[in-house]
Amino acid sequence: MKTVEVEDAAASLAHYVRGVKKKPVILTRKGKPVAALISVEGADWESISLSTNPKFMAIIEESRRQLRTEGGIPSAEVRRRLGIDKPSAGK
Repeated sequence: MKTVEVEDAAASLAHYVRGVKKKPVILTRKGKPVAALISVEGADWESISLSTNPKFMAIIEESRRQLRTEGGIPSAEVRRRLGIDKPSAGK
């Protein structure tokens, strides 16, 4: 991971972006992280948008909490209830 103090950043944004395939670039202000440049290669717009949406992430965290405390339904049971055959190994 590379860190760059915002006030000391002398290179162009394009220069920093070229490096994110190898490792993230963390931008700092007075030594504290304020932003990150990370590779999103292979991700789609929806995934990027949802992963940075605080409301969506709160829903996911609540769902994870509920799963930990109350348990869930195994995928085999969901398939049985929906009448879906188990996918074959080649699919």
